[in-house]
Amino acid sequence: MLRRIPDFLTPLLLILLTLPGAASAGEASLNGADTAWIMASTALVLFMTLPGLALFYGGLVRSKNVLSVLMQCFAIAGLASVLWLVAGYSLAFGEGNAWIGDLSKAMLAGVDRDTLSGTIPESLFMMFQMTFAVITPALVIGGFAERMRFSAMLLFSALWLMLVYVPVTHWVWGGGWLSAMGLYDFAGGVVVHITAGVAALVAALVIGRRRGFPETAMLPHNMTMTVAGAGMLWVGWFGFNGGSALAADGHAAMAILVTHLAAAAGILVWSAMEWIRFGKPSVLGAVTGMVAGLGTITPASGFVGPGGALIIGIVASFVCFNATLYVKRVLKIDDSLDVFPVHGIGGMIGTLMAGVFSATSLGIFSGYGFAEGIDSMAGQLSVQAIGVVSVALFTAVVTWVILKVVDALTGLRVTPDEEQEGLDIALHEERGYDLH
Repeated sequence: MLRRIPDFLTPLLLILLTLPGAASAGEASLNGADTAWIMASTALVLFMTLPGLALFYGGLVRSKNVLSVLMQCFAIAGLASVLWLVAGYSLAFGEGNAWIGDLSKAMLAGVDRDTLSGTIPESLFMMFQMTFAVITPALVIGGFAERMRFSAMLLFSALWLMLVYVPVTHWVWGGGWLSAMGLYDFAGGVVVHITAGVAALVAALVIGRRRGFPETAMLPHNMTMTVAGAGMLWVGWFGFNGGSALAADGHAAMAILVTHLAAAAGILVWSAMEWIRFGKPSVLGAVTGMVAGLGTITPASGFVGPGGALIIGIVASFVCFNATLYVKRVLKIDDSLDVFPVHGIGGMIGTLMAGVFSATSLGIFSGYGFAEGIDSMAGQLSVQAIGVVSVALFTAVVTWVILKVVDALTGLRVTPDEEQEGLDIALHEERGYDLH
């Protein structure tokens, strides 16, 4: 026979039931701290694109094209957000199969204010992932900056998001075949940086060099703008990597710490290499080294410790520095803003090194262990290598096809006269700087 609870215990019981963890083990419950942190992280990742990436890229191009780059970043933010709602999120994170999700959550069907994804609202998880879907095609802009038609850029970005970014996201984060293999990509080394870097390289090859490249130096027109944007990227990356823990806990805190250390190492190494090779360290080199460190630590940020992060940042800057010189000076490929040698190569290195420095047997360089079912560094490295090669090849082929289709429909490149005049006036009838 059940006894009635004494009246004086009722308030205490109600308090206990509202504490975190009071729900039964099988019942998900919203965690306020996790929710607040991912809301902040979402804002930080959007801040990386607008205004961070927009200013970073805008300062790197010539003054006659600055508004075109800013416009492309803003337009992609709007376009990718709408596509993510309509079908992108569902195809990336819906159950589906090993290759692509389904349309069960198109237009967020079945998701309301109380629907949870883990310990946070699913609407928040969808929005957090939306900011990744925004910045990835925006990164690709750097491969064809100063010479692509605005209409072509819009069509290319829409098709690329749905045909490249969405499937790869499902493979890695949505329960697809790479996830099932145990691939480590904590915050987007494969999903964001390899896809964007490879796409930028293919775009640069298909669309061709800017008029005058490489004979004419095409220097950044406003390094102050670029440095301001770089600072915003560094700060925003804490949400990019730390937010990918999807919780306000030690996992997120360590991800932020290793992110910062890799960026710091990247700055020092790139500057030192410029100093040795060219006699002076440049501001452009410092911020590029920072981005190389950040992009390279991204896939490993949830799996490595501070020692491993330091090594990753050093290696990232050294390799990306030499890759940038090789692509520009030896291959003479006009990847205008160095997307492939910094983001693409960095993402590949970081993804592979996650398989090394996640090991728990490296002393002060140890990480937090291999994926479930993998018991050796060789095993984890093989999975990482499969992820790198398969995604790079898939991205290259599909990007090439998309570019050819867009070229047939709208034409990819502006006319020689429009390129000479500058895209700001030719495509938008505006100037970035109207001096009197």
